Amino acid sequence: MRTLDRATLQAHYAEHAGRPFYEPLLEFMTSGPSVVMTVEGERVIEGMRALAGPTDPIAAPPGSIRGDFGTIVRENLIHASDSEESAEREAKIFFAAAADSPA
Repeated sequence: MRTLDRATLQAHYAEHAGRPFYEPLLEFMTSGPSVVMTVEGERVIEGMRALAGPTDPIAAPPGSIRGDFGTIVRENLIHASDSEESAEREAKIFFAAAADSPA
């Protein structure tokens, strides 16, 4: 668990820069601690995305994280990578400091 800094979030959300929700999203994501983790396993991407639910919490089914706890799209309660390539890129963003530290 850690509070994410703006630079990390800017790298993660770079594709959304300039969109109306970008600044409110960064503000929300820097407002408190986040749990950052990688999950491994068979069909894990599909499973985590089902657990997260659709981005729009109103469309998310009960039992999903967004369906049970979400109310506002720009307040991103959970992120789940959409592919192995995205997961690898995102892990480098969120775990760069850990990877650079001596064991």
